[in-house]
Amino acid sequence: MTPTASTTDRFDGYVHADSGRLVDGQGRPLLLRGVGLGNWLLPEGYMWGFQDGPQSPRQIETLVADLVGDERAQHFWVEFQDSFVTEADIARIAEEGFDHVRLPINSRIVMDDAGQILARGIALIDRTIEWCRNHDLWVVLDLHGAPGGQTGTNIDDSPRGRPELFEDDTYRSQTIALWRALAEIYAGETVVAGYDLLNEPLPNEWQDVYADRLVDLYRDLTAVIREVDPHHLIIYEGTHWSTNWSIFTEVWDRNSMLQFHKYWSAPDLPSIERYLEVGRRLGLPIYMGEGGENNTDWLQTAFQLYEDQGISWNFWPWKKMDTLTSPCSVRPPHGWGAIVAVGAGTAAAPSVEAAWVTLSALIDAMRLQACDQHLEIVNALMRRAPLRLPSSGFTFCGPGKSYSVSHGVPLRGFRSDDAVTIRVTDEAEPDDLAFHHTNGAPRSDREEFSVLLEPGDWVAYEFNTTVETQHDVGLVTSNVGEPALWVDGVRVAVVVGGDAGNWTGQGIRLVAGSHEVRIGAEIASLAIRALIVG
Repeated sequence: MTPTASTTDRFDGYVHADSGRLVDGQGRPLLLRGVGLGNWLLPEGYMWGFQDGPQSPRQIETLVADLVGDERAQHFWVEFQDSFVTEADIARIAEEGFDHVRLPINSRIVMDDAGQILARGIALIDRTIEWCRNHDLWVVLDLHGAPGGQTGTNIDDSPRGRPELFEDDTYRSQTIALWRALAEIYAGETVVAGYDLLNEPLPNEWQDVYADRLVDLYRDLTAVIREVDPHHLIIYEGTHWSTNWSIFTEVWDRNSMLQFHKYWSAPDLPSIERYLEVGRRLGLPIYMGEGGENNTDWLQTAFQLYEDQGISWNFWPWKKMDTLTSPCSVRPPHGWGAIVAVGAGTAAAPSVEAAWVTLSALIDAMRLQACDQHLEIVNALMRRAPLRLPSSGFTFCGPGKSYSVSHGVPLRGFRSDDAVTIRVTDEAEPDDLAFHHTNGAPRSDREEFSVLLEPGDWVAYEFNTTVETQHDVGLVTSNVGEPALWVDGVRVAVVVGGDAGNWTGQGIRLVAGSHEVRIGAEIASLAIRALIVG
């Protein structure tokens, strides 16, 4: 794992790009590991449980105002902004081992329709920066919703469902003025790691319509920022949900980083090789700035991939309603189902007083101390014990480091570059591989991968520990052949568990840090299903 700056000097100097690497203010190699504070300064409908109801901030605001009136609605949003993310959240994020937050900003929070900067919005950013300073975290400022909208979808709060940032020069001028203002305000603030200029610009058909205008805007934003801030890292995202990097053909600023997002796709090297190639060609560091919304098998494998390839990352999101896929889950208060039904148009509105009671209870439910904590999500991201490692989540360092096999048969569609035999439990070569688990549910038996080893073969996994202690390392297999187990290069005896195919290396004393487990087949073939570190 790449070292990060110590807390005593983390903010000495600026995070910046240097010869294709990301480094801290002292020039030390840096791999960022963070979380996104989604839904706070730009609410999104799915994070409230509105599957068939309002999705954009404007639509959610309209629903709240319709339920309780404008005056109470205004009070609700102030309370929401003061409760959804607090210093307690920032402290917990730091305690869990993250080193930065990505702060999604709706332009309407910091700029009015006339293009004037709003003090309340800047105060919210300032407060976040101060909390992060107190807890040794960097902040990436992310313009998630630009004036007029950069995506034409609900996620940017566009007023008319079009990417009018690229269609109306007024919005373009406001976006340039906004970034100039932010750069002027934060030019000397080393807690700010970088400026993420536009979140997921031009998805779907728009990527082919306005790509040239996006490039022109990126150039202009870079120029205006550099007029007032020569130091901060500038972060550019590709088109089509930040997955299409065809616009990155030259370097616009040497102190910059390129960002991609990754959801619901194979967590393997072939799926990100195009980003690595562009980064190498342009000599710029790369950042997986948004990814998650999946089960722990996918998370463990994907974030292992990023770490092994030296890619900084940010998990999405820290907190949302009634979820299994985020570290923090807000419990819906009594009456919330009725409000969701109103939003979906399937029920009449409750009384104003009843709606206000529910919304007030929601504010209390959103505070960190009232949320359900899903530490298994953080453990999967960090590959931190205790955790379950799927068999297919071995490391991504290539033959001789991550595996050694004699006659492996790669699986089409997942890790096809690794000569390891991976099979879906119930189907040798399925037509379609499922990587879409937004409810966080574990893979079904039909979807679970197995790694098949012949005598003499081995595969390697990585996990981390936070304190020196004893751990059990368990292995789930599909056959009764005895596996060989090495931890940090030392052979460990295994004992069979209560069920055939369950093996455990017991009471292994490990220091805090990173550890490698190798699993091998010796006398008989071996079908590995999972590795469990207790």
